[in-house]
Amino acid sequence: MKRVFIKTVIASVALAAMGVACAQDKTIKFANQNAVGHPIVQGMEKFKEIVEKQSGGKIKVNVFPGGALGSDQANVSAIQGGTLEMAAMNSGIFASQVKDFAVFDFPFMFANGKEADAVVDGSFGHKMHAKLEEKGIVGLGYYELGFRNMTNGKRAINKVADIEGLKLRVIPNPINVDWVKALGANPTPLPFPELYAALEQKAVDGQENPLATIFGAKLFEVQKHLTLTGHQYNPQSVVISKKFWDGLSASEKKIVSDAVAESAKFQRTTARALEAGTLETLKKNGMEVTTLPAAEMAILREKMKPVIVKHGEAIAATVTELQAELAKLRK
Repeated sequence: MKRVFIKTVIASVALAAMGVACAQDKTIKFANQNAVGHPIVQGMEKFKEIVEKQSGGKIKVNVFPGGALGSDQANVSAIQGGTLEMAAMNSGIFASQVKDFAVFDFPFMFANGKEADAVVDGSFGHKMHAKLEEKGIVGLGYYELGFRNMTNGKRAINKVADIEGLKLRVIPNPINVDWVKALGANPTPLPFPELYAALEQKAVDGQENPLATIFGAKLFEVQKHLTLTGHQYNPQSVVISKKFWDGLSASEKKIVSDAVAESAKFQRTTARALEAGTLETLKKNGMEVTTLPAAEMAILREKMKPVIVKHGEAIAATVTELQAELAKLRK
């Protein structure tokens, strides 16, 4: 009987130990809308590599690109509910949670990537992410989508007036709808995973996205004309579910946050290094590329100013703070 009792105790201890070990192991599902090979997905894969190495395999990361887990809006809800651990998405999307995030969608806000880095990595970027916590979301850092450019399947855009009448897909938010209207075009809000089919079926004439996204989603197959407008810069917020975050130990939180910081530097460097080559590849795939003359770019900026004024009124303090940060950087 003693032997049986001892074996039972040993077995119970072993099972308990296994239970503790299993409880310590964690899995992160990390979602994004872009295709495999896109610089953002490369950043996510770098994050996975760092986390799994630094945690000794105790934290597993599964990367879900290409909208595999639904639209950005669906991902936000899942993160708040705790059924999705992490995502990377346009920072402006969070304006539906905290209105101040609309500032990241304002046209012609950032002049270049270096300027954007200084803002999002500094106090302004940290303060913006801190506003998400009461919504069940923790912002850990910023990747970049980059500067957006216009494409369409109807005609070359050599002047701003050529945009008039085009039916353009936009990110589903009020700022993007309004600036497209300001240019005399017809905005069609659509989740990104639906874009290719909409272009292929000619439900919309065109869209606007950074070069890497245009290439990664193979939009060159359904779009002939590319215009290098650089009209909007999109930082990408890397966020984690507060429900999941609160369940991590201090050491696990450090591994995850450090990995976001390291992968963000890698991601931005990779994205910028690939840009010139991506443009050439799009040309080789049949896209005709135009650049608006300086006078036309001035008209483009002027037409978008009322949109900035309109949407800036509700978040005036945040706009003023960002403009002050930019002014310091431009001295």
